[in-house]
Parts: sequence; structure tokens; C-alpha cells
Amino acid sequence: MLLRVIAGLSRADGGEVWIAGTHDPTAEGWGRRMAYLGPDPGLYTWMTPIEALHLSGKLLNLPPDDTARRVERAIEWVRISEASASRPMSRGGVALQQRTGLAAALIGDPEVILLDEPLRALEAHERSRLLKLPGQRRTMIFASRYPASEAGLVAQVAFLREGRVELIAPVGALDRAKLPLSHAGIAALAEMKAAGANGRNAASA
Repeated sequence: MLLRVIAGLSRADGGEVWIAGTHDPTAEGWGRRMAYLGPDPGLYTWMTPIEALHLSGKLLNLPPDDTARRVERAIEWVRISEASASRPMSRGGVALQQRTGLAAALIGDPEVILLDEPLRALEAHERSRLLKLPGQRRTMIFASRYPASEAGLVAQVAFLREGRVELIAPVGALDRAKLPLSHAGIAALAEMKAAGANGRNAASA
């Protein structure tokens, strides 16, 4: 839900989301500076990958020549074959749809990519390769039920409970605490941090 709120797909009950000094989620604000990819790519599966990616370029108001170049780069990165790129995605299965969804997310060259359980239909090694995205100044935010599968992809972990962020810490903090990269391990680290903070507060009081 947090990723959907940040992406502007859901509305928060209260508060504001600020990114890069603005809370404007429109195209003139930060809307065009990020992309969202969920478990369902949200594509018209009767379209071919080529058609879907060119539609993404049109929705971003990109010039046709620029769109063509970006589509070519994105298809090369996600490794969609020439044959698969020219037939309806419904014939290529979920894996092709997820590859196309990632390619569509890259068309706008976003600074921030929000990833909600992405690319689960792919083999683990190929998923890891694809999610090591090219480009400078790129920030990825994952929402994952399987944190261990994000090993090597993430630099920091965050723990949310009842709508509140209880922990943001480098992945190395788990290693130092001899905790696994898992929900249980991240929750345990949050508890340790909270206990340490409470202890310092009690001592200062």
C-alpha cells in the first residue's frame, strides 16, 4: 500500500508524500520521475510487447524517434526475443508480461522505481540480473514477502508496522546482529533498536 500511495495509485488517509522537495504527484511534479511495477504488470495482453512499449512512450509524450530508441534499449535489457516482441503477450505467458512490464517502467528513465513483488515468474538468477538496473541516480524501493530473495539487490531495509516506519537500517546491521535477511530478522532488529532507544531514554531521564 505504501508503494501505491507513493506512486499516486492510492490515496493516503492523512499526511503528504514528499519526494525531491515537492509533494506534487502530477507529471509536472515528481510523477514522471518514478515508475511502479507490481505483481501484475497491468498491460493489455492482446498487445505485443513492441506495441505496449510504444504506447508507454506516447503516454509519456516522448518524440517517436526517442521512443523507438528507448524501446530498443529496454527490449535488449530485458531480453525479449524478436519473435516474442512481435506476438501478443497472452501467447508468451506471465514471464513475458513481467519482462515487458519492467521494460515499460524503464521507458521514462525514472529516478525512482517502486517494485512490489516484481518478476516472480522468472528464474531467480534472471530476476536478480534484471533488477540490477542500468543507469545513474537510480533508486529502487522493494516491497517483498521474501526478503532473502532480495539479497545482493538492496542496501537498506525498512520495517513497517501498523502504518508506521519502525526501522530503516543498512543490510549490514543484520549481519552485525547475526540476524537473517527475513521478515523475522528485520522485525528482531527493529525490536533491538527500539529496546536500545528506550534504554537510552530511561538513562537520560
